[in-house]
Amino acid sequence: MTKKTSTRWNDIELEAAVDAYLGMLQKERVSEPFNKAEINRNLREGALSARGKSSVEMRMHNLSSIFIAMGLRRVEGYVPRDNAGTNIRSKIQAILESKGVSTSTSYVASTDIKSPNQKTEESSTDFLSPPPPGNKYPKSVTSTTTTYERDLKVRDWVLKNAKGKCEGCGQDAPFLLTDGAPCLEVHHVRRLADNGSDRTTNAVALCPNCHRRCHLSADGKMFTASLYERLNRLIIEDPDVNK
Repeated sequence: MTKKTSTRWNDIELEAAVDAYLGMLQKERVSEPFNKAEINRNLREGALSARGKSSVEMRMHNLSSIFIAMGLRRVEGYVPRDNAGTNIRSKIQAILESKGVSTSTSYVASTDIKSPNQKTEESSTDFLSPPPPGNKYPKSVTSTTTTYERDLKVRDWVLKNAKGKCEGCGQDAPFLLTDGAPCLEVHHVRRLADNGSDRTTNAVALCPNCHRRCHLSADGKMFTASLYERLNRLIIEDPDVNK
């Protein structure tokens, strides 16, 4: 077995970890599944070849701590661990700022609840600050994700059964797609990544707003639970059954 180095992380390694973390955060934002273990392995096969699995894992927990400290949203599952040195934290923050990620970055903004006064003060500050320069030539980031094969018959049945109405809020689809179909999205109540099944008893047709609510809102779990009460066809699944 190759012995892993115990030296401090260099800038290239830190940037690779940050890129991977931002990639996971973006996938969470759009409800795209991914495999943390696979991302860890890919990093160790590339820029982080000198690091062990636990070292890469700990760095992700460190990043969560830094993101929370900056008032940003973190990746689910990586509990913040504040054991990174001051020098490393400063380097990571500099890397984030170079990528246009700061405390005012909207897509990673923290969902922590703040008082109205706090929100007003922060909004005023953001409004008065100059716009970030951005990137004229954004670089591409290659990542590996895990996807699941889905039964098109299940999808079609769920969408047709909804009759153009969101099964979450009961409202009409917000608009029609280019093919004339209502804009509804099939959502698996127990996620496929959590061993949920791809059956009509675990799938609902939601408007984009309710779909995001299931994945991203502060009351996501409560709203998801309400779907079982609203729709008789849904069956609460045991996450261990489909392993």
